[in-house]
Amino acid sequence: MTGLVDLDELARRENEQTEWKENVADVDNVVATLSAFANDLQNLGGGYVVCGVREEKDEHGFPRLRRIGLTSNRLKEIEGSVLGLCRTNVSPPITPLVEEIEIGDPRLRILVFLQPATGSAHTFRKRSDGAKHYVRVSRETREARNGTLKDLLVRKGALEPWDRRPCNGATEAELDLIALREFLQRMGRFSAEQGVAPYLSPDYPLSTLVPSLLVAEPLTGVLRPRNFAVLLFGRNPQRFIPGAVTMFSIYPGTDRSDRHAERHELDGNLVEQALKLKELLDVQSYTAYDKADPKAPNAIRYPPNALYEALGNALAHRDYELVDPTRLTVFADRIEISSPGPLPTGVDIEALRAGNAPPKWRNQALAWFFTRLQLAQGEGQGIPTILRAMREEGNPPPVFDADQIRVVVTLPAHPRHAVLRDLRAAEQALVLGDLERARSQVEGVLDRDPLNFRAVQLFAEVHQARRDSAAVAAWARARLDELGGLPSQVLLALGEAIGSEQTTDEGRHLAIHLLDRAATGRLQEDTVRRIVLALRRAGDDERAFSLLDGQLLARPEWASNPLMLQLRGDTLIGMARRCREMATKPEVAPTTRARAWREFGSYLDRAEHDLRAALVLSADTRLREQITNSIAVVDQLRQEERPPEDAEPGAADGDTR
Repeated sequence: MTGLVDLDELARRENEQTEWKENVADVDNVVATLSAFANDLQNLGGGYVVCGVREEKDEHGFPRLRRIGLTSNRLKEIEGSVLGLCRTNVSPPITPLVEEIEIGDPRLRILVFLQPATGSAHTFRKRSDGAKHYVRVSRETREARNGTLKDLLVRKGALEPWDRRPCNGATEAELDLIALREFLQRMGRFSAEQGVAPYLSPDYPLSTLVPSLLVAEPLTGVLRPRNFAVLLFGRNPQRFIPGAVTMFSIYPGTDRSDRHAERHELDGNLVEQALKLKELLDVQSYTAYDKADPKAPNAIRYPPNALYEALGNALAHRDYELVDPTRLTVFADRIEISSPGPLPTGVDIEALRAGNAPPKWRNQALAWFFTRLQLAQGEGQGIPTILRAMREEGNPPPVFDADQIRVVVTLPAHPRHAVLRDLRAAEQALVLGDLERARSQVEGVLDRDPLNFRAVQLFAEVHQARRDSAAVAAWARARLDELGGLPSQVLLALGEAIGSEQTTDEGRHLAIHLLDRAATGRLQEDTVRRIVLALRRAGDDERAFSLLDGQLLARPEWASNPLMLQLRGDTLIGMARRCREMATKPEVAPTTRARAWREFGSYLDRAEHDLRAALVLSADTRLREQITNSIAVVDQLRQEERPPEDAEPGAADGDTR
């Protein structure tokens, strides 16, 4: 006994390094675990197999160890069998250290095998099976297969990394020398005197991290381009590496159920693909403007730096031995970038999500070129760049997922763009006459952002189409104190929706109040016309005339605008009708009726003046027809009514004629 092992200390450690055995029913399992510790895929330094200890749980559900022990005969039997198999059935052989630990009973001891990590990739041939590589995955010993086996062999130097291996079947002629020269120029490594010839030598490494582009076959001496050279500079990389394809898809919705998707299949060398993909991604990285947000009025849908880094990582670090393409999929609310192959061995997904994962290159040569060509950040900077860019632009954080098939990064769109998407859907539903869907969409936006300008305006338009002025009135009354900050166009839309012919007197008063608020500041011609028409529909011709008259005084150029003159003429006709209504009420005092008749005539005269001026100025046939009809109304009003004898025009308060 050497005192190398402290069971209490082992119990406190992570169990990836310790295997607990009670009776050792299967010695092969012990040796397989020892060979896995020697292979040390997780870079833990090795591990322990402890025989004669049972794992249990205490009354609180926490793990605890019960020291069972082994008899002397059983201990010697296990030790001899294990060490014998380690010499004969493990290749290269391993020699674990052995420790015996007393447990208080002189008849029993615990047997511990200590196996340090080695520099070799060991196989173990069970007595009932062929030779296999074993590794530790969490607390289990498993056979290394597929990507795990490749990672192990590369890690131990038994297999060259894939991107450095010769590309089977490819020759020097496969390389596009013009593309090679262009990329060398971009990296500042091209010499016109030497040309590209030095880079075609198998003895010319590009850097200490990147080997030569070509390698000579050991037996024939034929020069073969390495896999990374074919991917970067090959004329037709897909001929030799079928998975070197990128699928770029755009779906209008939030899933793949929509049949009307836009798809691009990109081939060629990786640099060409990366540059084309950047162009396609730039289209998605547009800006939404919100003048209501003085701190950040511009919100970009996706930060370009985040997009480019995620793209560079997907192309540089994927597993090209798989035939699946790299996939970039644009949805209405996010972009998903899927890279075939699992995370490189030793990269923890939680550390990756936090931006704390140590640098790990699957394809070191590719990553080196991508960095030099400014298609990706330097070592270990890609994920932190994505996280920072999304955070600084106000986007939700990216989502990283990984399994044994692929690694996926999801970049959510800026929330403002999600609102825009829903508003566009509501607009589309409205123009198609699907009023219930439009209502549901726009009210969903208002639930999240109650005073979103466009949502409020669209809410009013939808309910106006539904002839539901009461719903708009109820919404506006509940937020009356907050509506002052809304733009004139939004207040106008609310007033138009509330002040319809079906509204109540209370609704008309609310509509007029909103329209009054809308009629402040310097207004565009179209806005003035809409406010005037809305006020007239709400039954307030006087306010409509006051607004219009004031705007015409403030804008002298509008005095020759036939549309504005026609509108003022029609408003004066409305005021004349109100005067006539008052003048014909018998319960009204005679002097008031007389005054109303005088104003009636005055308004008609002014209306006719504006309308005839508009008729002269207008060249539009339809407008001239409308103006002519309004003049006919003036003539008809003059002929329809005559003042009664007790209210002759001219009789007024104090008039003694």
